[in-house]
Amino acid sequence: MKNEEQFPQVNLIEHPLISADLSIIRDKRTGIADFRSAISRVATLLAHHSLRDLPLRRSVIETPMTETEGFQIDTEVVVVPILRAGLSLVDAIIRFVPDAKVGHIGIYRDEKTHQPVDYYSNLPDGIDQAMVLVVDPMLATGGSADDAISFLKQKGARNIRFISLISAPEGLKRVTGNHPEVPILTASIDEKLNDHAFIVPGLGDAGDRYFGTE
Repeated sequence: MKNEEQFPQVNLIEHPLISADLSIIRDKRTGIADFRSAISRVATLLAHHSLRDLPLRRSVIETPMTETEGFQIDTEVVVVPILRAGLSLVDAIIRFVPDAKVGHIGIYRDEKTHQPVDYYSNLPDGIDQAMVLVVDPMLATGGSADDAISFLKQKGARNIRFISLISAPEGLKRVTGNHPEVPILTASIDEKLNDHAFIVPGLGDAGDRYFGTE
């Protein structure tokens, strides 16, 4: 079954630049600087696609020549990285949307149970009216994403999108099953999870490779 048929709310973003940068990100020989640069470029392209339907309001602006019609973004954008690996996507998105607010949700994976454990949250006001982009470079089991989206819903968020670089079918199944109204944007749908719940072929531990803590 094609991915778009199995996961209709998943947007697989395909682009030659993404394909080239994913190869850099996946390569175990890639150094920190190149790894960070490639992640930033892919995150910018994913942000572009995730915000294509931002609402606009009309305004009147004055050019040096005359008055003309202009537009302003008519909603707040809030970026919520899942700590800590999600931080790797934030800078690229807020460079793309400089007025975006940033919240944080701290979730780590228990190495024995592979289940998410919450330890921190800090969200800006107004998420109930905002477009909320939840970001994490890897969607593996889906536990952290599921937990984060559920938490944001409890806090009043109504317009949520999830962005990841690489996703596993197992994670997509969990998140789309529990949150069918939440669009997911990803640059790759990989083969599977291994016995340690890492994505195959994947890229290893995104947080460790980005922050140099391998």
